[in-house]
Amino acid sequence: MRAEHLVRPDELEWSFIRAQGAGGQNVNKVSTAAHLRFDVLASSLPPDIKERLLALSDGRITSAGVLIIKAQTTRSQEQNKLEALRRLHELIESVATPQKPRKATRPTYGSQQRRLQGKAKRSEVKAQRRGGLD
Repeated sequence: MRAEHLVRPDELEWSFIRAQGAGGQNVNKVSTAAHLRFDVLASSLPPDIKERLLALSDGRITSAGVLIIKAQTTRSQEQNKLEALRRLHELIESVATPQKPRKATRPTYGSQQRRLQGKAKRSEVKAQRRGGLD
């Protein structure tokens, strides 16, 4: 299921502030930067997606479980709003499918031999650097 279908519009809290950086007088006059607040715990997302989303070590997720996305790349409030929404959907889609558990494997005989040969060669190089004291 796509992230657009998982997030209800009434779960999003928007605020608009003045953007930082270049933009001339427009920056000083117009509140174009979009702040999107999304309460993960109170959302209608499936429990497994909520769990994986909160488990991310992402600085945008507060300890209270609120995801904050700030978009200020364009001079248009509407485009910044769409950009913030796109980033939210990307983040949710990234955790929507669980990662496959890694299967432990053993190194092949050939890879072990190559590793040991590399170590022996490196040891030889270092041994040649040590000169005997005459």
